[in-house]
Amino acid sequence: MEQARAGEYDAFVAARWSVLCHLARLLTGGDRHRAEDLLQEALVKLWFAWPRVADEAPEAYVRTVLARAAARSARRRWWGERPVEELPEVAAAGDLSATVAERSRLEAALARLTPRQRAAVVLRYYQDLPDRQVAQTLGCPVGTARSHAARGVARLRQLLSDVIEPVG
Repeated sequence: MEQARAGEYDAFVAARWSVLCHLARLLTGGDRHRAEDLLQEALVKLWFAWPRVADEAPEAYVRTVLARAAARSARRRWWGERPVEELPEVAAAGDLSATVAERSRLEAALARLTPRQRAAVVLRYYQDLPDRQVAQTLGCPVGTARSHAARGVARLRQLLSDVIEPVG
């Protein structure tokens, strides 16, 4: 029986890893390394809660853990060194630079939001969750979640419009 549960857990992680990793990356303001650490932390917590949440909503559980861990992590001033063994890869053939630049701009703008605003915006508009679920995930009233999302979107508009130069 326990081996079957472990198999279900493994299948869930394999199926949802990339989506959850991308969510974690957005919640951390684009920091891939912190995102992977947060996701691993969330998946460890999911492992221990798996018997309770496997039949209900494991993705919602992980989403909640990620959002709360990201907010808690953002309060820390230092996360440690980030050594790398190799330099980043050279860009592949073909011009994807505009897409990458736009994604980088959005991630940089998200990073400048407060952790609660960033979590509310990502959960509401990237994950397309209803306000009630965003509030539940953040552990706050629905009105507060809406307020965080609205202020976050307004700030994103301001940040992104500062960079855009008018054409013509």
